Amino acid sequence: MALDSKAEAALALNRFGLGPRTGSIAAIASDPRGALLAELDQPNAGVVPNHELMSSSVASRAAFAFQQAQRELRRNAKSASKESQEAKDAKDAAKDSKDTGAPVGDAVKPDPKSGIAPQQIYLDEAKARLATAFYAEIGFVERLAWFWSNHFCVSADKFGVRPIAGAFEREAIRANVLGRFVDMLRAVERHPAMLLYLDNARSVGPTSQAGKNRGRGLNENLAREILELHTLGVRTVYTQDDVTSFAKVITGWSVVPLAQDPLRGGEFTFDPRMHEPGTQTVIGQAYADAGFDQGRRVLADLARHPATAQHVAHKLAKHFVADDPALALVERLAKRFRETEGDLKEMAKTLVASPESWATPRSKLRKPTEWIVASLRATGVSSPDVRPIMQVQNLLGEPLWRPPAPNGFADDDATWLDGLSQRLDVANQMATRIAAAADPNAVFEDVLAPIASAETRRTVARAESRTQALALLLMAPEFQRR
Repeated sequence: MALDSKAEAALALNRFGLGPRTGSIAAIASDPRGALLAELDQPNAGVVPNHELMSSSVASRAAFAFQQAQRELRRNAKSASKESQEAKDAKDAAKDSKDTGAPVGDAVKPDPKSGIAPQQIYLDEAKARLATAFYAEIGFVERLAWFWSNHFCVSADKFGVRPIAGAFEREAIRANVLGRFVDMLRAVERHPAMLLYLDNARSVGPTSQAGKNRGRGLNENLAREILELHTLGVRTVYTQDDVTSFAKVITGWSVVPLAQDPLRGGEFTFDPRMHEPGTQTVIGQAYADAGFDQGRRVLADLARHPATAQHVAHKLAKHFVADDPALALVERLAKRFRETEGDLKEMAKTLVASPESWATPRSKLRKPTEWIVASLRATGVSSPDVRPIMQVQNLLGEPLWRPPAPNGFADDDATWLDGLSQRLDVANQMATRIAAAADPNAVFEDVLAPIASAETRRTVARAESRTQALALLLMAPEFQRR
């Protein structure tokens, strides 16, 4: 059954975007599909508009300086404690001998502002990301950025990654979110956050100069995840031998040590001393040793492989449309990927143009962060402090940039259904805080009315208070689904 204009606009905002804001359904009702496509053409689409955020290398150096200063403070505190005890002992001895000695001065403390705490950098990035999502007109490009950030995930729980997790998303994902897949792939795999997260920064070719001198070994983590998760898909055309050969190809892809280079520490580097020499064969293709370029060539071939097109197409359709997306939709997306050599903007356009994207029932459950942001957008109430929002993300099982494994957060209903009772608790708490500022009747008409069932309308209307009405609205089936 064809949707009316407002219902189609609501579908566009929920399925493709981050949920309606006041007036947004009416704003795009005349041409919802055109509005989605127009967002793809906006200048600086996908960019986080905060010029105070640091690049990954600057953030790494700032965090390292802070940690060094903290170590110095602890050393001085320990030294001062020891000196204080020695001074006390000397004073006692002097008292016994009636000799008054000179007092011991306080230990000199380093300036704790010589760096920035990794957690503060992390919070600044989180706040900027939340603001970008809250103020987005539709949020289609933002959803794409989140999708790819989860596809190519890193974890802030890994040592060294926390201060650069946000920069990784901005530099590798957002900078290429509407570009070519191969460019995003190359940017991701050489980014310090990914090299640290999957241990490639310390991977050494067995017969390389460093391997023979230090006895350090090969690490296959990054190579395996590139093949399994980032490109070809699990159990497709590669073998364990391909994983090992590819791991050798990308030895030497590393990070400049922070302690050794105060100017370039934290930046990507190719170290030829760590690189395994010789020709390597990956997926039946021989790649001559060309240093750093050997790895770039493998990534280029992986990016254009038909298995990669199929894997990416299925994940994209599953994320936006249904856990079990229509085969015709997946095939259309895969075909467009192959035709355009992985043009991600063209894939997004194909997603919007496909009839399955609009005809499939809204059964897809919003992931926790999507629901949180949709709730804030619907009520128009944003928190000046990002920490409570992040605490809710933690509670609901989707902590920011902290996935449980390299395959990212799950993108199926079954994973998140058990958390609905916790969402109810959050909805009640949120409604209590915002009841004075958000009119439930106005919110309902603005964001839910075009797609709400008669039962949902009655349930919200019969609420005993504004607080209860808002909580019921945020927990309505139509609000939970996209």
